[in-house]
Order: sequence, then C-alpha cells, then structure tokens
Amino acid sequence: MDADEGSLDGLAPQSAAPAAAAAAQSGQAHGDLLPLGLAALGIVFGDIGTSPLYAFRESFHESHGIPFTDANILGVLSLIFWALTIVICIKYLIFILRADNQGEGGILALTALVTPRRTGRRPRGRVLILMGLFGTALLYGDGVITPAISVLSAVEGLAIVTPVFRPYVVPVTIVILLVLFALQRRGTERIAKLFGPVTLLWFTTMGALGAAQVVRVPRVLTAINPLYGADFFLRNGWHGLLVLGSVFLVVTGGEALYADLGHFGIRPIRFAWFTVVFPALLLNYFGQGALLLQRPQAIQNPFFRLAPPWALMPLVVLATVATVIASQAVISGAFSLTRQAVQLGYLPRMEIEHTSPTTIGQIYIAGVNWALMIGCISLVLGFGSSSALAGAYGVAVTTDMVFATLLFTAVALIRWRWGWPRALALAAILLAVDLSFWSANIIKVPDGGWFPLVVGAVVFTMMTTWKKGRTVLAERLRKGSVSFDAFAEQLEREKFLRVPGTAVFMYSDPAATPPALLHNLKHNKVLHERVLLLSVESLDTPHVPESERIDVQALGHGLYRIVLRYGFMEDPDVPRDLTLTAKFGLEVNPRQVSYFLGRERVIASKRPGMAIWREKLFGVMNRNARNATDFFRLPPNQVVEVGAQVEM
Repeated sequence: MDADEGSLDGLAPQSAAPAAAAAAQSGQAHGDLLPLGLAALGIVFGDIGTSPLYAFRESFHESHGIPFTDANILGVLSLIFWALTIVICIKYLIFILRADNQGEGGILALTALVTPRRTGRRPRGRVLILMGLFGTALLYGDGVITPAISVLSAVEGLAIVTPVFRPYVVPVTIVILLVLFALQRRGTERIAKLFGPVTLLWFTTMGALGAAQVVRVPRVLTAINPLYGADFFLRNGWHGLLVLGSVFLVVTGGEALYADLGHFGIRPIRFAWFTVVFPALLLNYFGQGALLLQRPQAIQNPFFRLAPPWALMPLVVLATVATVIASQAVISGAFSLTRQAVQLGYLPRMEIEHTSPTTIGQIYIAGVNWALMIGCISLVLGFGSSSALAGAYGVAVTTDMVFATLLFTAVALIRWRWGWPRALALAAILLAVDLSFWSANIIKVPDGGWFPLVVGAVVFTMMTTWKKGRTVLAERLRKGSVSFDAFAEQLEREKFLRVPGTAVFMYSDPAATPPALLHNLKHNKVLHERVLLLSVESLDTPHVPESERIDVQALGHGLYRIVLRYGFMEDPDVPRDLTLTAKFGLEVNPRQVSYFLGRERVIASKRPGMAIWREKLFGVMNRNARNATDFFRLPPNQVVEVGAQVEM
C-alpha cells in the first residue's frame, strides 16, 4: 500500500525530546542548563569522550614510521589541540549548530534546508539529496565500528593490569557486546538516568589523570603553539600526513554534537563542552604526552599508564562502562535514524517497539539491533585489537564531515543569504581541514577502511532502490487508476447500493481514486454511506502541530478527502487522528470504521524504470515490509486488504 510514501526532502539522525529542546532553544530553560548539560554528557559526548583510549597511541603506530622524539610528541599534541579547536569548537559549536531544521540537527537536516520541495526539483537538489543519503548510509557503518573499537579498547586495559588477562580480551569484549545488544529490547529509560553522572565521573577522572602528568612536565603545554604542528609536517613530510588519519580519531563523535541538537538544544551542548568535555580531553591528551616525554615505553597504552597501579582495575571498569554508554548512544541513534528513513519513504516499513511509555525517543528495532550486533562481533573477531580496528575508523566520519561543510555552505548561501565571498571564505577554511583529514583516512581503505564504505554502499543502495521503487510503483498504479473527476461522473450516472457505516480508503495520491475503492465497487457493488479518501504525508519537519495535522475536504456524494501529516520524528496513528475531523463538522467513531488497504505484489519486468536487479531487490524489500495495518496502528479486525499484481 502506498500511504507510506514520504517527502524527498531530508531527515535528521538521532532521537529528540521536543519539550526539552524547545525550552533550551527558547532560552526559557536557563534554570535547567545544569541538568540538561549533565544529560548531554551521557548522550552527546560518549563517543568523543572515549577517543583518548586509543587516539594518541595510534598517532605513533609503527606503520606511520614516525620517530618517537620529543619534537614529534609535541607536534602531535599541537595537531590534536587544533583539531579539537577548529573542527569542534569553531565548525560545529559556532557555525553548524546554528543550522537547525526546526530544532533538529544532523547531516540530513542540512539536506532538508537546501533541497527544493516536491515541485520544481533541480539538479542541485538531487545532488544534495544523494549526498545527504550517502552520508546517512555511512552512519550505519560508523554505528557498527564505534561499539566494537570503544569496548575493545577499554577491555584491553585488562592486559595492562596483568598479562594473564591478555587471552581473554576478545572473549570479554564479545560477552559485553552480547549483553549490550540483548538488553536493547528492554529499553534504557531506567539506567539512562545514570549516563550523565557516570560520564561526568569519566571526564573528571580523565582530566585528573592528565593534570597530574602535566604538572610534572609543564613544558608540554607549549604544544598549543601551532608552529609545533607545522614543524611536525616539515620534518616528517608524507609520514606526517599519515599521522593525520590517527589524529582525526580525537574528533570522531563530533558529528553527534549536531545530530543530537534536537535532544538538548544549543546552550546545554555548548555548556557541557566548554565546561567539562573540552578541558578534560585536553588535560588527558596533554597528560599522555607528558607521560611519554618521561617514559617513552608507555606508548603501548599511554591512557592506562597514566593511572597508578592500584587504580588500574577501577579505571578499566570505569572505561568499560563509559564505552558501553557511548555504544548505547550510537545504537539508539541508529534506531532513530531508521525510523526517520522509514517515515520519509527511504526504507520499508519496519516493526518499531516503544520501550518507554513516556519518552518518544526510546524505541527498539529488532532487525537493526541484530544486524549491528553481528557486525560488531564480526569486527572484534576479524580485527582482534583496537589498533587494527583504528584503520577502519574515520573514513565514514571524515566523509560525513566533508558533506556537512558543503551542505552548510549551501545553507549559508540559500537560506541565510550570506553572499558568495563570505560563504566561500569560511568553506575554504573548513574544507582545507576536512579534506586534509579525509585524505589521510582514505588511504586506510585497504587496512579496514573498506568496511564502513561497503556498509554505506549497501544501505545507500537499499535506500535509493526503495525510494525509486515506490516512485515507479506509484506511477504504474497511477496509470491504471481513475481520476476522481471521472469517478465522480460515474457516481452521477450509476446508482450504487449505499450501506451504513464509514469506510476509509488509504492511498498516497490525494488527487486520485484509491484502487482499493474501485476494486470494492467492481466486486461488491456497494458503497458505504460515508467514504473517506485518506492520504498520509510525511513531512521534512520533525513534528507537526495538531492544528496542522489534518485537512478535510467535502467532495459530495458522502465522500471526503482527508490528508494526515506527520513529522519525521513522529509515529502515525490513523485511528487516533481521525477524531480530529470533528472540528470540520465530520464526526468519526474509530470503532465503527472499516479500513480498506491496497496490497501490491511486485513482479520484476523489463519495462523502463529500474534495472532488473534493483526491481528484484525492491520486490524482496516489499515482501518483507511491515504490514500497513500495524504501521498505521489500525485495528486488525476492522481492516480489509485488496490485493493487486503489478509489473515494475
């Protein structure tokens, strides 16, 4: 059935809490800044907060061929400092966070801001849509890698406690991941309240461990001078560029700042970053550098070497908990992203379970959960260590960050009317940094960077195939349909038997006559006293106010055209929202309604439209889509499905 076709214009990853976001954005939540900032620590900064476990260490990986000297240590620290400053503080927190789609953020929120609506689609719009879709697809690859590398790097601390634990690092990591994914169905509402405080303890501990070393070697702070970074490249040349791929690991997770904008708002995110996260990260990275200036042999795992022996085991436990929290945020984000893609017609309908009676963002999608779990465990088994996995990390994120800069530039030009000189000047600066990191990461493709690209390509193919397939299918159905004007003339000419009750015929095209209605008349020769022609639209805005939810138009002969609208963060509930027709003078009792749905069986053919292999893929996706009855929350005992066979 076609009622799930959505707008082509963008969606935004991650979940949202509209009330909190609205309060934060409006400035009315000044008194809530501390609790919102604390909550943001556990959701927004988990990924970037676990980067110190491996980022600095990987910058001196033997494959880079960088001499382990004091000058190189200070040079890498300088690169880390300026990467965090330019990419996070300036690019995201000052500029990109301002580009919100009614409070929501994410790479596809940018896409929605610059792409044309359904009419007048231009090549620019198509290019930006494809860019946003591919960026979204890459996030699934990132969602597989993040839990694997984060948990694995934390558990590797056991080998620092005692070499006896070394053979158990991979098995323990797999057990933790199994438990993490197995618990997703139960929801995280109860334990989520602990995420903020635990993450605050994590950042405080990291900062304290780093500060203790900085006090011993204060000259490490001179690395703030960007000349140390420039000198690093002058001395190391090509090898210095390779190191940039590892330095980039310090900003992975930065895209979550923007993606979670709708959850907390700008002020709490900025507050948490500048008061807790940024200082703690800098102290820890500079502390690792200070430690290596004193004890070069600590390079095998400088993060855990910061701790005294008695604190190693508690630190491993805290690090593991922190990585689980970071992984939880990524998994929840994948669920939310999938729901939004479904709402906008980029993926087939899926069974979405709400794990919280009060929080709309708490959802669970079984297929996504188990796919992520299999991917994570496969990566742990296949790569075996966080160092090996680091090669796979970064390619997807750097590509997303390049796309974000390009889309932000388009927003500045199209929406904000900046003018070319101003927009291009900022884009040139940001792209110089983004493309440097991208170039350093793209050479990792043979060493594991291929994985997120393959995942992204698969998801991108599925999304574009589903969207294109629904468009082709709608066109096939439209050619065989009857315009409403012609149907109205038929009602004038022929007298059909009218039976008591209300019938709802759902169809994506509000101007056409639903095929299910025509089939019902053809075979049953009857028409209900009241007939509602219902279309459901998914918009490129997060939420639709109740005042704009529904439109009702009387067509005569007891027929009414109804359009229900939902934002991409909302779940459709047709029976509930049909009661809104009362304000138009149309009283509908949901318990006395019969719903007629079309259900198409798709057959691949050589007709123009899509390649045969894509038609077959679309057919498989269509057969496995969740049925419309459940998706639109229709009472099963009030639904009649009318089947049709359609050649693609």
